[in-house]
Amino acid sequence: MKKVLLVLTSVSELGDTGEKTGYNVAEAAHPWKVFKDSGHFVDFASIDGGAPPQDEVDKSDPIQVAFTEDETTRAGLYNTARVEVVDPEQYDAVYLVGGHGTMWDFPESAGLQKLVASVYNRGGVVGAVCHGPAGLINVELDNGFRLVEGRRVAAFTNEEEVAAGKDKIIPFFLADRLEEKGATHVSADVFEEKVVVDERLVTGQNPASAAGVAKEMEKLMAEVIHQEKAEEQHESEALRAEKDAQKAASADQES
Repeated sequence: MKKVLLVLTSVSELGDTGEKTGYNVAEAAHPWKVFKDSGHFVDFASIDGGAPPQDEVDKSDPIQVAFTEDETTRAGLYNTARVEVVDPEQYDAVYLVGGHGTMWDFPESAGLQKLVASVYNRGGVVGAVCHGPAGLINVELDNGFRLVEGRRVAAFTNEEEVAAGKDKIIPFFLADRLEEKGATHVSADVFEEKVVVDERLVTGQNPASAAGVAKEMEKLMAEVIHQEKAEEQHESEALRAEKDAQKAASADQES
């Protein structure tokens, strides 16, 4: 079983518009189900800690309903840890949930940048969807490069911002900023699913891509589990061979 951390925005208002926002429930719920169904432990954190604000729940989506009604999830969301106090060594993967609020607090959160870099540097998996990649643009790795530098990534597109009517509100266009930081932004048509895997970084374009991001993250974690089991098997066989050799040597001495 692997441990996955879902990180949520703490911003509840779009700039100074008075319009309410928060994390996108679908972008949290669908990956939560993928990870949970795979037997992984799911935990939550947010930029400021406490109960993070959320967008409206689509009651016609049974996965969103299950997510909001699950007792363990409700307890985890009631008082999330601040990203600064999260121990990255406890997690095998970190997933940045989208929602427009992330555009204001994800990019400049030193705690989030440190957390993401630490998980990736240790060989973990990093995922983000929609506006979640805003939390990747300033992450620097131990090798001195930015996490997104030279990588193919997906994120909410400029065209989708216009279609959503948020292009005059957001502090910057995420797709453009990612490219400014050295990434190659890859996209599908407006609101179509798009998931991009680049080594251990998995990104998705929009809410429709959330489950796909989680599934690709799960594949990467499954590869790690398979490798770990193979290493354990190899060590076990080597130990057995060593003991057999010791028994054979002992028998030879007795004879």
